[in-house]
Amino acid sequence: MPKKMLIDAAHAEETRVVVLDGNKVEEFDFESSARRQLRGNIYLAKVTRVEPSLQAAFVEYGGNRHGFLSFNEIHPDYYQIPHADREALLREAEEEDDDHPPAGAVDDEAEAAATENLGGGDDDDEVDEEIARRRQRLMRRYKIQEVVKRRQIMLVQVVKEERGTKGAALTTYLSLAGRYCVLMPNTDRGGGISRKITAVTDRKRLRGIVTDLDVPPGMGLIVRTAGAKRTKAEIKRDYEYLSRAWGNIRDTTLHSIAPALIYEEEDLVKRAIRDLYDKDLEGIWVEGEAGFREARDFMRMLMPSQAKKIQAYRDPTPLFVAHRIEDHLAQIYSPTVPLKSGGYLVINQTEALVAVDVNSGRATRERNIEATALKTNLEAAEETARQLRLRDLAGLIVIDFIDMDEAKNNRTVEKTLKDCLARDRARIQMGKISAFGLMELSRQRRRTGILEGTTHICPNCQGAGRVRSVESSSLAALRAVEMEALKGGGEVIVRVPRDVSLYILNHKREFLTRILRGHGLFVSVVIDEALAHAEHEIDRVSNVPHEVDRSVEAPEPAGYADVEIDDAALDQDDEQAEDEEDQDEGGEAIAVAPAADEGAAPRRA
Repeated sequence: MPKKMLIDAAHAEETRVVVLDGNKVEEFDFESSARRQLRGNIYLAKVTRVEPSLQAAFVEYGGNRHGFLSFNEIHPDYYQIPHADREALLREAEEEDDDHPPAGAVDDEAEAAATENLGGGDDDDEVDEEIARRRQRLMRRYKIQEVVKRRQIMLVQVVKEERGTKGAALTTYLSLAGRYCVLMPNTDRGGGISRKITAVTDRKRLRGIVTDLDVPPGMGLIVRTAGAKRTKAEIKRDYEYLSRAWGNIRDTTLHSIAPALIYEEEDLVKRAIRDLYDKDLEGIWVEGEAGFREARDFMRMLMPSQAKKIQAYRDPTPLFVAHRIEDHLAQIYSPTVPLKSGGYLVINQTEALVAVDVNSGRATRERNIEATALKTNLEAAEETARQLRLRDLAGLIVIDFIDMDEAKNNRTVEKTLKDCLARDRARIQMGKISAFGLMELSRQRRRTGILEGTTHICPNCQGAGRVRSVESSSLAALRAVEMEALKGGGEVIVRVPRDVSLYILNHKREFLTRILRGHGLFVSVVIDEALAHAEHEIDRVSNVPHEVDRSVEAPEPAGYADVEIDDAALDQDDEQAEDEEDQDEGGEAIAVAPAADEGAAPRRA
């Protein structure tokens, strides 16, 4: 079915991008002006603290929190060691590189065979793999406190977004991603070819192109998967674009004072064209004039021959509404995802992991339980892979498939999930289905997830998804009053929500009276609509204990004392009775006191 890319840039506050395969949403990304992506940005930063216990440094780069810079992410050029030692270190690294050639020089057949076991992942992720061995060797030779000092200036790049209380993860090994190439300005690895390009003829042709580019010493270049069928002119134009960007970064750095933003990663419109565009797309429709001009100009610069595919959408009906996208996106906020056969997924995100539960639901059309379980699990595998991309679920993910008796069915489900995950641009490690029907996998976090980026913690449940019952909330408030009474008598004001106050005054008057009689603590219950369901506040307004006549019996559980009425009281006129009734009507704040000598009713605050 035809594929198309839709870009909603009608509102400056938020940009959304969707890739449609027929009527199904295959890719979704968004960016908010209030929360711009940091990943890929380059900063001139200053070391604020070196932490030997973590073998890491905390740096000030201009973000909301200090960034985290692990020792193995610090380039040897920043080591505070004698120049001769640094030169010897670099020579040793070059000699080792001769013994261990880069990815681009590996035998093509061996490289192609190795790709069978690789999961998804970006081509620029190979940068980490290429230099990981060298970093580990440096860490064994030095300690961070020996070579990095406080207030030291470094050029760093964000590799992981800020999240919760954690600052951004940084590196000094820089990389600039283009459409067809990844330029590594300070990583001397020569030229490399993406491992996803498995055709021997393509690899040989691309290696010749990279050699002709004459990449300067001290820099590295990797040809991305998108460049597999591209001409030398197209790859050269992309490389020259990245080289100019690096030149601008160097010039800006020389005229900046840390902390400062040196280079900002492309916005979502440009990133979508750079990373998601392929020849199978029949067109790119952009809503919003500013977004359309930006997309058209970027495509003309990046791929001039494809600029005609950029189309402006000016229909009165919103772009996503016309293609019925809004309903699909609304489902992302729901933990339940329906399946074709009648089954469904339940997706729950926790601090430790993401749990995906597969349920058969109304799926009862198959001839037996095993067939029903297999069909539902296969549908769940395909839908789970899609939901991981749409929601950008990352970290440890556990899928609870429906139990199946035959081992071959488990292998079938595993293969289906593996094939579906191969289209994912994030790095993924996948296990096998265990005896308990569980499959574990880990997925790289590429961006802020839609739930994290567009929602906040519920003020009522504090993110738990459930609230305490009225009875439980009332008892929690009363226990707090009881603890306050142990500090001594006096007077306190208890502020609680309306339903909690009604429960206390209707069912717990005896308890409050007992507090007053036993501790001399007078309690006023006040309704506070601003409080969440399970919240309460206690304010002490007096430390002077209340004196209580202990000869008077405590009131009945209903909260009213038995009062003996003389027969003469029945002869009082109606006016006096009405006055007494008016005194019994109260407001929202009611102070509960014990029965007095004359059978007094509850006192008003």
